[in-house]
Amino acid sequence: MTSPSGEQVLKRGAERRSTAKLGPMGMFFREFLRHPVMVGSIIPSSNKLIANMLSRTDWANTKLFVEYGPGVGTFSQAILDRLGPDGTYIAIDTNAEFIDYLGDRFHDPRFVPVLGSATDVRQIIADNGHESADYILSGLPFSTLPPGVGPKIAHETHAALRVGGAFLVYQFNPKCRDFMALAFDRIDHAFEPINIPPAQLYWGWKE
Repeated sequence: MTSPSGEQVLKRGAERRSTAKLGPMGMFFREFLRHPVMVGSIIPSSNKLIANMLSRTDWANTKLFVEYGPGVGTFSQAILDRLGPDGTYIAIDTNAEFIDYLGDRFHDPRFVPVLGSATDVRQIIADNGHESADYILSGLPFSTLPPGVGPKIAHETHAALRVGGAFLVYQFNPKCRDFMALAFDRIDHAFEPINIPPAQLYWGWKE
């Protein structure tokens, strides 16, 4: 692997300092303008949505919590606040800017930001010394993913979860349930109106 040049290192450092000055909202808005299909929303999730989405998690028995598309860490502090001292939280994103930002923002030893794809979740989990995840959270916009990616994520997620674990999904388009149903037989549903826009919440259980 070729090492980065001094100029590249300085440029990356300048970019990270510039990103840090933006703050979460500025960073989120900038990346939405750059990648609207992948970010999915112009405004981060509300505290009400976060609490509702995480409410069915058995935190006392959670050793590994995984999130797809953490963005600027809208859920991250809430997850870390609930996760036990011996738990691990892996946040997977394909956007290097978000991963760098998260690494600078959260300095918790339980937090592991990973630049990668949700389709590789099993390998990422194994690389970090785990056999399976207890819960996997996703806000990825399933309806706008490239053909075949949504179904693959659903199947890989099911395979990555322990029995009794769940795939937590929040979306603005209810069609995401169709993707989940390819791998999960039991899917619970709720609606969160206190969010912009209002969101559909799903829990796919591995039974």
